[in-house]
Amino acid sequence: MGVVDLFGDTTYSGGASMNGVFLASVGAGAVVISMVGGLSEFLNYLTRGVSGYFADRIRRRWALVFVGYGVNLLAVPALALAGHWPLAAGLILLQGVGRGVRKPLVQAMLSYTTKRYGKGWVYGVNTALDHTGRTLGPLLVAGVLLFTEIFQAAYALLIIPAVLALVTLTVVRIRFPAPASFEQQQPSAPDPSGQQREFRRSYWLYLAAGACFAAGLMNFELISFHLFRNGVAHNSVPLYLALATGVGALASLGLGKLYDRVGFPTVIVGVLATATFSPFVFLLPVHLALVGMALWGIGQATQDSLLAALVASVLPQGRRNLAFGLYYAGYGVGWLVGAVAAGLLYEQSRVALVLFAAGAQLASVPIFLAARLGRRAAEESTP
Repeated sequence: MGVVDLFGDTTYSGGASMNGVFLASVGAGAVVISMVGGLSEFLNYLTRGVSGYFADRIRRRWALVFVGYGVNLLAVPALALAGHWPLAAGLILLQGVGRGVRKPLVQAMLSYTTKRYGKGWVYGVNTALDHTGRTLGPLLVAGVLLFTEIFQAAYALLIIPAVLALVTLTVVRIRFPAPASFEQQQPSAPDPSGQQREFRRSYWLYLAAGACFAAGLMNFELISFHLFRNGVAHNSVPLYLALATGVGALASLGLGKLYDRVGFPTVIVGVLATATFSPFVFLLPVHLALVGMALWGIGQATQDSLLAALVASVLPQGRRNLAFGLYYAGYGVGWLVGAVAAGLLYEQSRVALVLFAAGAQLASVPIFLAARLGRRAAEESTP
């Protein structure tokens, strides 16, 4: 699945790296650009909740995975046909829906391998491959724009990795039709309280903390608009995303391995590092935005590997898809709130924007700590 995501995110992130500038070129302003990016991510995360709910109740889970990848990836090259911002915005929103349909199912599939290889390492390796694609996509787009300066040509070229992702997914489906077979079945002690199938308090606290973290992370559409407005050439903007995702790929491996060794403190380190990205991007000279994007990349790695590993540690039995889906739905609410606030604050006060972003992410720290302490107390009280 990591190879599928490598090709898939080459497509998705290649498009995302120029969506903000492309929307501006067809008449959209800062608020619209930020809201489109935020709403796409919100639909992405909201759809994960719905997809996870149905995935735990139907047997044709692979069909949902194929639908999700197909909608998510084919909507990207379709932007080559969009001549007005409402149509372009609609296709960007559709990408979010497709991504949301397949993501919780893929995360649940990966969870079956965590007992054998470790939660941090499994999600870290998958995130590293994912971020490798997120790096290659913007580099590919930057190369096309360097020679043609035509957005439509760059979008159209992304049909190639999209098709490669779908072909690879077909191979995975044929070779590994039952992901649950990877998990070594171990008898568990009966739980008279029924807690094994219930969502623990720590799960809901992780959800709330994740929403706060998401609110401060911001979408690249607004970041790219800011870079372009402050003198970065449109064909250079994708390189900033490539830097961030390259750092994220390396960080996900390191953080994932560290999580399996020292556990929870790794999450706090990731959150604190990410909370410092916004002043480098929005307040300091534009060349220092490179530092901010590297820190933003660490935030993406924290989101995709560490937070996924945390959720995997508190999954209720038989409800993995729903658990991941609900978590990402809550994350999406935080993302949308953050995107709307960021778009409005950007036009009013950059200082207020930075304070909001950093404050939202720092607010997640005490919630993460409360979840961890509560979980530890529950484990110690269990006979």
